[in-house]
Amino acid sequence: MKANSILLTNGKIVPMTGETEFTGSILIENGKIKKIIRHTLWKESEKESETKAVLGRNGENVRVIDAGGNYILPGFIDAHCHVGIGEEIYQSEGDDVNEMTDPVTPELRAIDGVNPEDLGFHDARMGGVTAVFTCPGSANVIGGTGVVLKTAGRIIEEMILREPAGLKVAFGENPKVVYGEQKKMPMTRMGTAALLRQTLVDAQTYKGKMTEGKKDPDKLPERDLGMEVIGLVLDKKIPLRAHAHRADDIMTAVRIAREFNVDLVLEHCTEGHKIADILAETGYPAIVGPSFVNRAKVELKDKTFRTPGILAQAGIKVAIMTDHSVTPIEQLPLCAALAVKNGMKEEDALKALTIWPAEILGVDGRIGSLAEGKDADLVVWNGRPLDLNSDPVIVVINGQLIKSGQDEIKKQDVE
Repeated sequence: MKANSILLTNGKIVPMTGETEFTGSILIENGKIKKIIRHTLWKESEKESETKAVLGRNGENVRVIDAGGNYILPGFIDAHCHVGIGEEIYQSEGDDVNEMTDPVTPELRAIDGVNPEDLGFHDARMGGVTAVFTCPGSANVIGGTGVVLKTAGRIIEEMILREPAGLKVAFGENPKVVYGEQKKMPMTRMGTAALLRQTLVDAQTYKGKMTEGKKDPDKLPERDLGMEVIGLVLDKKIPLRAHAHRADDIMTAVRIAREFNVDLVLEHCTEGHKIADILAETGYPAIVGPSFVNRAKVELKDKTFRTPGILAQAGIKVAIMTDHSVTPIEQLPLCAALAVKNGMKEEDALKALTIWPAEILGVDGRIGSLAEGKDADLVVWNGRPLDLNSDPVIVVINGQLIKSGQDEIKKQDVE
């Protein structure tokens, strides 16, 4: 009989719940963490009896895997990337990141461009990244909605954690360069801000007409998909995800979010370290990166791996991202390690890969920490995860064994 559950034993569990690490076992059933057992005084001679006690009567249906004293952590989360819509080995065929024909396209959805067979998902799994936020790019003032995905699945419907999960908007160089070349608005930062503000105002008007239309069908406006999405932002059902590198662009995003009383997530936040005290007062979280790149444009002049640590120290909730494929997604732990090298606390860096991005993305009820009832997305590392020499030796997503040793497990091998 093939096992339909997994028991990971003899692991150093780092739950990311505020508890310190401890030796124990994790029982996985039906894609969820069924039970976590602490073994503070576990002796090798007691392992067999302890395992039997955990398994109970159904032990014959459980696959027991010895973690070998290695570290067990929640799967890492890349809170900003373009995996699936920016396929690496293709050019125009696999590039669905930017719809550069109109600066205002809130109706676009990342889910309609994601290819689950993009090799980036394979790289993510093999690197211990079990969930991502993938989104349109920053060519447009309003680019469309992003989605939180697991990194395993045959079709996107098997991968979705939250959709929509945020509306991508962009400030700074990118929109003005793209549309300035077309001799159309926005050619300036003023134009970018004006287009975003006007769209938010238009959505407020649309919402008002929809309310009137419910009372009087004759006043019901023609359906507008873009306005419906902006309405989700105005109702605080999803945040604005604001691409902003420079400090002045960051503050423009803050100014507009406050004007319209909407939720905001600061993307990139490259110069956030310059205004960390001001940003801390806003309460808005920051997703920092990619820092593991060259200074490809002027806005990256002052990029530094010190930024996430400075922001976290100021009390800002921080996630570290790759912006894949700008930085390959499997290098997410390396980005966090370089942040630690540049002053970030190791505990904060691990939070910035697990529980903090889960909270920012609104999926912390399912992922981001190891707790009973949460999704069984976890990784066994053969050393401290932010050590350059460490590798993820076991990867579990949705309770399915995805990686063992250096190999990815084929689906038929775990059924």
